[in-house]
Amino acid sequence: MAALKKDTMKKITVLLADDHAVVREGLRSLLELSGNFEVVGEAANGLEAVEMARELRPNVVVMDLAMPKLNGMEAARRILQQVTPTPPKVLILSAHADDAYIEQVAAMGVQAYLLKQSSTSILCKAIREIHKGNVFFSPSIDKRMRDHHWGKLGQTHRFNRADHRIKTDLNLTSREKEVLQLVAEGRANKEVAEDLGISIKTVEKHRQGVMRKLNIHDTSGLTRYAISAGIIENSVQCTIIK
Repeated sequence: MAALKKDTMKKITVLLADDHAVVREGLRSLLELSGNFEVVGEAANGLEAVEMARELRPNVVVMDLAMPKLNGMEAARRILQQVTPTPPKVLILSAHADDAYIEQVAAMGVQAYLLKQSSTSILCKAIREIHKGNVFFSPSIDKRMRDHHWGKLGQTHRFNRADHRIKTDLNLTSREKEVLQLVAEGRANKEVAEDLGISIKTVEKHRQGVMRKLNIHDTSGLTRYAISAGIIENSVQCTIIK
């Protein structure tokens, strides 16, 4: 009986992944004040999130979609596929509410999708629910999914739309996706090589492969593609595309 009581009091471990320190600090404070949560790490970009998920083995990863170096969508995909034998549950916490994002993460097997305007109580409830093996998403998203007959998160979905963001980078390798995002963020080949721990020559090879597969032949075109595919945010367009 004592052992059972001790187990039920065990805290849910959480990894926070958001590129804004103030957001991570706020989430940490809210969760730690709300009861049985322990924030075991904070990641400032998608690559960090994947590495920390492997190292720390949290119960739940709270992930923003708009992440530098590796976007939250791809980071979530890698966490679910590569952190074995038992991957953490993934909760997407995003400002994006459009159908394309929701359908894509649903197909990946992400367990929860919340909008950033959600209350603390909803966030805590979502974490507890997915930790128990359930799915959870914002009420407005829940209604749209049911109206569109998408089923539940974590199940196989049938895409009824021809939205470009769903047909994004299916032919690109994981490394090519990393290079695409970093190039679209405005990094030079040398910076990409340093970020990924590979040679400049290898970066150039991957970059050429991306351009060939997408039939895009300049950096501004890659940036526009990355924005339309939801790989980077529209705000990048103001600083890179002139």
